[in-house]
Amino acid sequence: MTAIPEALELIKRGCEELLVESELVEKLKTGRPLNVKLGMDPTAPDLHLGHTVVINKLRHFQDLGHHVQFLIGDFTGMIGDPTGKNQTRPPLTREQIQENARTYQKQVFKILDPERTEILFNSRWSDPLGAEGMIRLCARYTVARILERDDFSKRYKSGQPIAMHELLYPLMQGYDSVAMKSDIELGGTDQKFNLLVGRELQKDWGQTPQCVLTMPLLEGLDGVHKMSKSLGNYIGIDEPPDEIFGKLMSISDELMWRYYELLSFRPLSEITTLRQAVLSGRNPRDIKVMLGQEIVARFHGQSAAVTALESFEARFRHGALPENMSQVSVSAGADGLALVQVLKQAGLTASTTEAVRMIEQGGVRLDGARVEDKAMRLFAGTQVVAQVGKRKFAQIQVDRAT
Repeated sequence: MTAIPEALELIKRGCEELLVESELVEKLKTGRPLNVKLGMDPTAPDLHLGHTVVINKLRHFQDLGHHVQFLIGDFTGMIGDPTGKNQTRPPLTREQIQENARTYQKQVFKILDPERTEILFNSRWSDPLGAEGMIRLCARYTVARILERDDFSKRYKSGQPIAMHELLYPLMQGYDSVAMKSDIELGGTDQKFNLLVGRELQKDWGQTPQCVLTMPLLEGLDGVHKMSKSLGNYIGIDEPPDEIFGKLMSISDELMWRYYELLSFRPLSEITTLRQAVLSGRNPRDIKVMLGQEIVARFHGQSAAVTALESFEARFRHGALPENMSQVSVSAGADGLALVQVLKQAGLTASTTEAVRMIEQGGVRLDGARVEDKAMRLFAGTQVVAQVGKRKFAQIQVDRAT
């Protein structure tokens, strides 16, 4: 195995917090492969690059020789993770969960090594608990401690309803760690409370408590809000290669370095060298191309990455775009501006209704990437080339509303 200092450097790369580092060092000293847990509830059918931040970290642990436990929350998914929500989420059916789970398994193996990944479903130990087991589990934690969680506390103080099943979620996630005998659990920064519940329950069961490693939430294409399909600022890992590449080329130069740190598998030393090259005058666009090709190759293969670059250059460097393209500025508030409004204001469509119809027909592209989300919003600071149909183009600058 890799020496502990070098292992820690890779483990901590890009992470927000590691609790408790001294405990992890002791676990690493044993020399045995650690059980590294990541749980994901299959509440939506597709993964985007924001999801892959923690999956990439799992891959780091695999590269260090550890045992990855990828947990699909087919039981907890029916509860619905209330983290960060200001209202109760509608529970999904077991059938919906199972359909999404099949997609998750297919997609995660674009990053993880199937031979070194254990896929688990938490219904395996949660279903047999039954009513008595659930009551005994609930007896191990108090309502006061559950309400310490920030989102629960805010909803309680503001008089917003909290359904009883939501209070069970942190306990069930923690019980997963007990059942799996996890040595370390990964999650986003918004999952810290749930991960710490796992530590406490493991102590109650006489297990060595897991270490907790939280990863930052990746900003979306706007560089402001968390990557989210509902905001339209996401890059889906199953999107066509041209769309992934085009979206990555549209991010700001500053956001590019954030993506390099959290999404690239290049050594940090190489990324530092690239930063220095840009500071010395190299065009950041060249560095962004390298990132785009790396990400496309990961999910679609090297040949697709080459083709995506060639297609992009044909559009943007070899005159495929009109030279007399109009330049339009629009204003957006903190919540952005709906793309259909942008297209109307830019004169690319006569109405928002036409804009919706063109999106549905696949006739709208931003920086060469086809738009599929009718609810997509653009945020201040965005610069894109919008295309509607075959002949309508505009270079659009989104400014912050004053």
